[in-house]
Amino acid sequence: MLQTTLVRDNSTKYTYTSHDQLFKELINNYFEEFLEAFFPDVHSNIDFTAIKPMSEEVYTDVLKGTARRLDIVIETKLQDEETIIIIHLEPQSYYENNFHERMYHYFSLLYNKYRKPILPIAIFSYDEKRNEKDKFIIDFPFFHVLTFNFLMLELRKKNWRAYIESTNPAAAALLSKMGYSQDEKVEVKKEFLKMIVRMELNPAESRFISGFFDIYLTLNEREEKQLMEEIQQMENAEEIFELSNSWERRGREEGLEEGRQEGLAIGKKEERRNIAMELLKEGLALELIVKVTHLTREEVEGLKGNLRVTRLD
Repeated sequence: MLQTTLVRDNSTKYTYTSHDQLFKELINNYFEEFLEAFFPDVHSNIDFTAIKPMSEEVYTDVLKGTARRLDIVIETKLQDEETIIIIHLEPQSYYENNFHERMYHYFSLLYNKYRKPILPIAIFSYDEKRNEKDKFIIDFPFFHVLTFNFLMLELRKKNWRAYIESTNPAAAALLSKMGYSQDEKVEVKKEFLKMIVRMELNPAESRFISGFFDIYLTLNEREEKQLMEEIQQMENAEEIFELSNSWERRGREEGLEEGRQEGLAIGKKEERRNIAMELLKEGLALELIVKVTHLTREEVEGLKGNLRVTRLD
């Protein structure tokens, strides 16, 4: 994973694992499904035939000399109206003081440039209790100037059981960040695998969603064994085993026959290399490709270099 160091109050350093890029890729790939699952009112009012991803905007703090990209900016229209709106989604994987103020800065930046209605959405994926304010306010004892609101998705507050009957790939992936207990981890993983089978995704989509899920919900050896025992009692056990990355890894360790190994989620080395090439062409993050394909970082970097040479030719 990418490691980034934050410096706060000019004294204390905090290191965190950056996951925002992974969320950005998930939402970009499944934008309509994401809104359908978590913001149904927005979904029902958007014209998805008019979706236009905008180039990444950059907010620059001139005084501090820093810059940060707005994660997801999409232009679209409302259903049955000519109004063009901009949807700004901001994934946030770590606590940040004054996040609500930064959301207002981004809103102002976009509005000043495009002069179009903007819908801001914040996605909080970290597990800690959120202490940030939900709105940005400017007022005085004698006059109220401004109240800035934004839509929020706090994944840790979501009941994962409310989504297990859906066929929504965005909901399936984000099941791994919802509010389950440690004792429920095996059950969450089993329900996720059932969702993947039910959705009948193509191999690339299945690997992407499974790879995202496995980054955030990992089972230990005991839990993995329990999961396999429970799956074996199910009628569609074989389908689930074929789609499960974790089963594929455990199957190799326990010496399953070669024929089954070749049919499991990741497959043979050459197949994994081909998958990695396709994911590189789509611009996915290197660390996610490593996680999904089980290739080494060096192998993926080599493929990326070959892809660059091919494009130059």
